[in-house]
Amino acid sequence: MVPTSRIVHSDPDILGGTTVFVGTRVPIKTLLDYLEAGDSLNEFLDHFPSVSREQAIAALELAKEMLTAYANSA
Repeated sequence: MVPTSRIVHSDPDILGGTTVFVGTRVPIKTLLDYLEAGDSLNEFLDHFPSVSREQAIAALELAKEMLTAYANSA
């Protein structure tokens, strides 16, 4: 798995500290919004070429791990 530090980060100087994909100004929430709306990962990547496929998949895997850990701790 890609280290979290290569996937996402938050910096007060970039979009007021919103969590974005590393090396971009694209919020992670934008990927989730696209998927929630029924858009494909390819469509998101076409609209935001500064985000790599590896980054997007790694972010989704990280979200899955976090949700699974949260569900298992309840």
